[in-house]
Amino acid sequence: MTMAKLTESMTNVLEGDSMDQDVESPVAIHQPKLPKQARDDLPRHISRDRTKRKIQRYVRKDGKCNVHHGNVRETYRYLTDIFTTLVDLKWRFNLLIFVMVYTVTWLFFGMIWWLIAYIRGDMDHVEDPSWTPCVTNLNGFVSAFLFSIETETTIGYGYRVITDKCPEGIILLLIQSVLGSIVNAFMVGCMFVKISQPKKRAETLVFSTHAVISMRDGKLCLMFRVGDLRNSHIVEASIRAKLIKSKQTSEGEFIPLNQTDINVGYYTGDDRLFLVSPLIISHEINQQSPFWEISKAQLPKEELEIVVILEGMVEATGMTCQARSSYITSEILWGYRFTPVLTLEDGFYEVDYNSFHETYETSTPSLSAKELAELANRAELPLSWSVSSKLNQHAELETEEEEKNPEEQTERNG
Repeated sequence: MTMAKLTESMTNVLEGDSMDQDVESPVAIHQPKLPKQARDDLPRHISRDRTKRKIQRYVRKDGKCNVHHGNVRETYRYLTDIFTTLVDLKWRFNLLIFVMVYTVTWLFFGMIWWLIAYIRGDMDHVEDPSWTPCVTNLNGFVSAFLFSIETETTIGYGYRVITDKCPEGIILLLIQSVLGSIVNAFMVGCMFVKISQPKKRAETLVFSTHAVISMRDGKLCLMFRVGDLRNSHIVEASIRAKLIKSKQTSEGEFIPLNQTDINVGYYTGDDRLFLVSPLIISHEINQQSPFWEISKAQLPKEELEIVVILEGMVEATGMTCQARSSYITSEILWGYRFTPVLTLEDGFYEVDYNSFHETYETSTPSLSAKELAELANRAELPLSWSVSSKLNQHAELETEEEEKNPEEQTERNG
């Protein structure tokens, strides 16, 4: 009778009958006093009602990190890596710098060409056919500026040319040619890298708007869905997940936005994806999971954020691409599953992206994974005891029979 009752109670829990019976314990938990630095780090506008508290995202839904760097005094470090600094700038600033660099370079060398002509006296002998100037047909600053553009861009219209009677002009021509090549390589390289950045490729990598928690193969799992809208695939795609949650150590140290790894198949290889069609990424909630002790009633009270990161190489360019998204507690649905989007048509598979974000409710226990494991152990222990006791009784009966009939046993062995 006891075994039957335990089995029946376990079945009711797994069928979700205990959802309405999940009651929190009224035990008061006393938080240790935080140090002053930790209290200063905490937001002061937080309401006392934790259920109505607005959670500040660490990573936004579009993948941009919601972190601003302030009070950076060592700004010279940005100039030490000027190439990356220029690439990271917005397009309007990048184009402005691109135009300004070339214009300033042309003006600078044009000014030098004009100074050489002015110092040599070429301006005073413009109409003198017997005078050999440094640069022919250079009669002012505008013509010197045009000659500087022709020299650096190697246009060569043939109207203004340098003569062999001007050694300082020959040296300046060499310097401008070398520096012009460096400027071209630097600026064109910046523009090429900025144009070929795979950031826009991440726009076609989509994540489901919600994450779900439900039973899969008899285990409680946290799941979300990823997909690729393009026909050109992501090569060597891999998925990672991080739990962002502030914590307090046993020594009283407050760690804001502590990052905890969420296993999405690292040891089994399930984190390496063949992303041809949308895939559901599953995290098994076990003893190593940070959701081990979280139940349905406790989940809305938690202040946590799940950051998911999809990485891979773009098939067309071979450059590494990364797409990010996040889920807060209000975006985690307990007791739901994702609607299937893949159907078999005549000779091919079709993906319906209209149902990509859709979910449907399913029977899921409201208990935490730890509580489910404890109930399962309670249901299995009496069963194991009864089996072992029966085996012991059977062994004792066989021993008594062997003692009663030793002669028959000897004949059988012979």
